[in-house]
Order: sequence, then C-alpha cells, then structure tokens
Amino acid sequence: MVITIVTSSETWYVSGMTRKTDARARAIATAQRLFRIQGYTATGLTQILEESGAPKGSFYFHFPRGKAQLAEEAIDDYVANRIAVLRDISANTTGDALNFVRQIFRTFAAEMVASDFQYGCLMQNLANELPTLDVDLTKRVARGFADSTEIIAEHFRECGFAPARASATAAALVAALEGARTIARLERTPAVFEALGEVSVQRCAAPKP
Repeated sequence: MVITIVTSSETWYVSGMTRKTDARARAIATAQRLFRIQGYTATGLTQILEESGAPKGSFYFHFPRGKAQLAEEAIDDYVANRIAVLRDISANTTGDALNFVRQIFRTFAAEMVASDFQYGCLMQNLANELPTLDVDLTKRVARGFADSTEIIAEHFRECGFAPARASATAAALVAALEGARTIARLERTPAVFEALGEVSVQRCAAPKP
C-alpha cells in the first residue's frame, strides 16, 4: 500500500482507505482542517458549517453536543489516519530502524509541503490550548499522542531495541517531529525535517547503552 499525500482533501491518509462524502464526514474533515490551520478556539461553529456546507439542523443531528463532540471525532479521525500512515511505513521498513525513521520524517515533510506549510499537527494545536479544552478533549489528545507513539516504539522493539530504549527513542522522535512541523510552518521550508531526521537516525544508530 502506497502512502499518498492528498492536497485536495483536508487530511492525509494511506491510499486505499475509503473516504466518506456525507455531511457528517464533511463536517469532521472541515473541522480537522481548520483546527490544524488556526486552532480550536479561533475556529467558530459558523465557519465550520459554512465551509463544510452542512445544514445546521443536520449538524446537530450528527453532533448533538456541538463543537466539542465534533472536535472529539476530528481527533479520533486524525489519530486513526496518523496511525495508519505509521503502520504503513513500518510495514515497508520491516527490521530497519534507520530507514523507518527517515521515511517518517520524509512523509511528514511531504505533507507540510503539500499543504503549503499551513497544517500544524491537530493534537499539538489543541494541546497548546489546554486551558480552553474540556477534560474529555484533553484525554483524547493525550491518548492520541500515546497511541501513535506506541506504534513507533513497537517498530523499534521489533528491530531489537530493548523496551526502555524503544519507548525513549519513540518519544524523542515524536517530539522532534512536532517541533519540526512548527519550525517548518514559520520558515516555510522542510529543511528542518531533514536536519532532525538525521539527528534521529544517529540516535538510533548509536551503540546500545
């Protein structure tokens, strides 16, 4: 299965995944795109309805708890896509920790370029607004980071890393990716992904303690 960066859509995904086109899915995709570009607080429900084309009555049928419920589903969809991409990279680099790391950084960099450096990480954007989020959203964001980081740690364990080293390396890699995305948006260049990718590769190639 080939990784595809879709510039005409609001998110990135692995090719072959079914895309929904109903009003509910459009609302989720629109919210996800806007949260990634401008954040949660700055995104009003009116803007989401206008840009998704979803009638207000239909929206509340699908999301009776309003914007918070929509955000929950946007997070879940984003995390599912992120995990699918990471699993696909893992499957294509079985037993190869260094190439796995390089492919992750290249994929994230390609998405940044495809979005014209507009997209931040949805989870990172929401995490930066924790004081304005309710408990359920905060837990979802934390779980999304934990679940996707575990996919990376799992690959490292399968490459022979000790459990503690696999977890630490995965956490450091995710932190580097999130930082790279922020800097790339500011500088409008993917160069930071290449730089941090090589640092991460060197960390993986270092002798085991």
